[in-house]
Amino acid sequence: MANELGRGKVIDRLAAEIEEKYQALTEELADPEVLRDPARYAEISKAHADLEEAYRLAVAYRETRAALEEAEAMLEEGGLDPEMKEFLVEEKTAAREKLEHLEEELRLASLEKDPHDEKNAIVEIRAGAGGDEAALFAAEVQRMLMRYAERLHLKTEILSLTEGALGGVKEVIFEAKGKNAYGILKYESGVHRVQRVPVTESTGRIHTSTVTVAVLPEVEEVEVHIDPEDVRVDVFRSTGPGGQSVNTTDSAVRLTHLPTGLVVTCQDEKSQLQNKERAFRILRARLYEMAQAEQNAKLAAQRRSQVGTGDRAQKVRTYNFPQGRVTDHRVGLTSYRLEAVLEGELEEFTEALQARDRAEKLAAAAF
Repeated sequence: MANELGRGKVIDRLAAEIEEKYQALTEELADPEVLRDPARYAEISKAHADLEEAYRLAVAYRETRAALEEAEAMLEEGGLDPEMKEFLVEEKTAAREKLEHLEEELRLASLEKDPHDEKNAIVEIRAGAGGDEAALFAAEVQRMLMRYAERLHLKTEILSLTEGALGGVKEVIFEAKGKNAYGILKYESGVHRVQRVPVTESTGRIHTSTVTVAVLPEVEEVEVHIDPEDVRVDVFRSTGPGGQSVNTTDSAVRLTHLPTGLVVTCQDEKSQLQNKERAFRILRARLYEMAQAEQNAKLAAQRRSQVGTGDRAQKVRTYNFPQGRVTDHRVGLTSYRLEAVLEGELEEFTEALQARDRAEKLAAAAF
């Protein structure tokens, strides 16, 4: 009982703080000085919109708690006819149940959101262990993730493609643009493992191959400053698909970031300017990721200790063709809808991973 009372007080305080903050933001939006500053107004508008759901829950929580307290007080007074007493008992029970639900919703709404979730995503897919079979599966993973992005009404665009043999891909980088693109696709990061009989296998033996997926939030130029003096730009003739200009003009671009040694190559567009712009977008995302990793070195080390260091130890999902199943090892979820998953129906995995993240954050929260 003491724990329940203590938790109730914490939630009461949380709800009150949310209401106060929302009202303060509402007042700021009406401030003439804020209205004259477009950047400040946009910042406050976003904070106001982000808090709107939590504010709605806080108001509902306060009103429900007041209704519960009123029902309890009337029952304590006594002198009620049986019908009124029965009504109040039902009201009290309903209010308690609603309050418990609102407490959970408030706690979830109050968790700090990943500021990158709303950004566009840059998805990098590379063939890992397994040679030609890994390259073939990399092409299937690309198709799966692009189809999933399209199911979510995200706009996709291939930024870079290096083809492998037999129609596979050694590396492909694509962009997904739209609401919450990174927040959804980030769960696909990691090693994807496939178990099946390769088309090149004559004995019918099952092989295991891997594909790595990295999902990065797209960052604006203002977020990552790149000194032009730190980048060597090389141009050369394209060697892949691209139309009549292939092998006739120096349209391909290779960027080398000298301080870090990062290299980005783009050659899919006919225009050197377009290839250069794409390459800088990828370079900014990779540099931002490096900076974030350095800032969170301790947390990254803890995570690495949990998932292992080798390719196969780091697997996030296994696609087993003989059994027609897909298993996500992070949440222990298995689906026997392999074909549908490869067509981009990944919602059940995303929802399970989001639920796991919420549970972990709630467990770590101070309320």
